[in-house]
Amino acid sequence: MIRAFIAGITKKQKIMARTDFDSLLSAGAHFGHLKRKWNPAMAPYIFMERNGIHIIDLHKTVAKTEIAADALKQIAKSGKRILFVATKKQAKDVVAEKAQSVGMPYVIERWPGGMLTNFPTIRKAVKKMANIDKLIADGTYDKLSKRENLQIQRKRAKLEKNLGSIADLTRLPSALFVVDVMKEHIAVSEANRLGIPVFAIVDTNSDPKNVDFVIPANDDATKSIEVILDAVCGAIAEGMEERKAEKVDMDAAGEKKAEDAEAPAED
Repeated sequence: MIRAFIAGITKKQKIMARTDFDSLLSAGAHFGHLKRKWNPAMAPYIFMERNGIHIIDLHKTVAKTEIAADALKQIAKSGKRILFVATKKQAKDVVAEKAQSVGMPYVIERWPGGMLTNFPTIRKAVKKMANIDKLIADGTYDKLSKRENLQIQRKRAKLEKNLGSIADLTRLPSALFVVDVMKEHIAVSEANRLGIPVFAIVDTNSDPKNVDFVIPANDDATKSIEVILDAVCGAIAEGMEERKAEKVDMDAAGEKKAEDAEAPAED
């Protein structure tokens, strides 16, 4: 479905980009890694080399960001979930903020191995957290010693830190958005195994072959990550708003149809 949509993007849609060359340039999105650390598979996205550092072609970054944003918009419009993944220091806070702004789940602490490929086990851990909350609320733990209560609180805090941001993810996500595919290689591998599309900010030292929607850009600078996330999350918000508007229209049409059916026939 997503690939069919991408094939149908018009030239007009490509021109109406959600980000632009100057914004990316100001954010430092063009800075790649040292030439000696590059991955040859990223050659199509490299503009030039300067002082031993590869410079990313930002015109391609704009185009690829737009393609990814439109695809993510369609996923959100269909009511599906997108899981954001970024555990590196430079990306954690901005990813959490942007994902929360569109109500999407995210992972910014250590990636729980098997989170996708062994999803039922992860759901059990999330339910355990909910059960602890329930037992605390109904006073079940009141009779326990301070030491036992402290152990429970620590367990609850650990679960919250690692899984709190995916507590409402009741089924596998329909897509992954990743910052730094090298660092998050386990998440990317699990998504690949399950056929879940991967969207990612990919730097010049990374291999893009396992990414369905590559956004070539600096994945080490917070500003670079933020500019791209603004674009894709803006598109996700658009998709969610369009879904909401369509639902309102459908409900209104349904009510009108019911009223017409109940209206007495004219003689």
